[in-house]
Amino acid sequence: MAEELRGKRIAILAADGVERVELEQPRQALQDAGAATVLLSLHDGEIQARDHDLDAAGTFTVDALIASASVEDYDALLLPGGTVNPDQLRADPDAVGFVRGFAATGKPIAAICHGPWTLIEAGVVEGRTLTSFPSIRTDLRNAGARVVDEEVVRDGNLLTSRSPDDLPAFCDAAVELFGHSTQPVSS
Repeated sequence: MAEELRGKRIAILAADGVERVELEQPRQALQDAGAATVLLSLHDGEIQARDHDLDAAGTFTVDALIASASVEDYDALLLPGGTVNPDQLRADPDAVGFVRGFAATGKPIAAICHGPWTLIEAGVVEGRTLTSFPSIRTDLRNAGARVVDEEVVRDGNLLTSRSPDDLPAFCDAAVELFGHSTQPVSS
């Protein structure tokens, strides 16, 4: 995975309550493959990470605000989970609009654990085959998705995974999917 993503610019959309390993490990895999990653959030400064949703797990520095982000500036989108993080994102019109706009372009999106909650709110899961953390599978079904219990699921430009236990497979699949997207955006 040395340079598959050289020249690619990947947006990571996260808020306070993000599950630390679900942001940290995929971001590292993307950077190791040559991508530039940009952490977008609802507020500037830092976002608070969690470990298993319960314990404080440090912070991540926000690179830019979602309110001023443009889909055209990114080649792919990563949606990490944790329960609090996507719950905040799905309630924010700028975050939902960004995800909806991203999906409309056909650019790749990877979401893990509770990350698909934002995909549901953006209205982009109907008719798609996805996986997620068990507690949101009913939400996905109610939104019209076909839900399966698999480590990683790819349906066109959408990649989903169940939990931190699946991170090795999720990271590899995200690098592969993001590497097969169209030409990188201009820097």
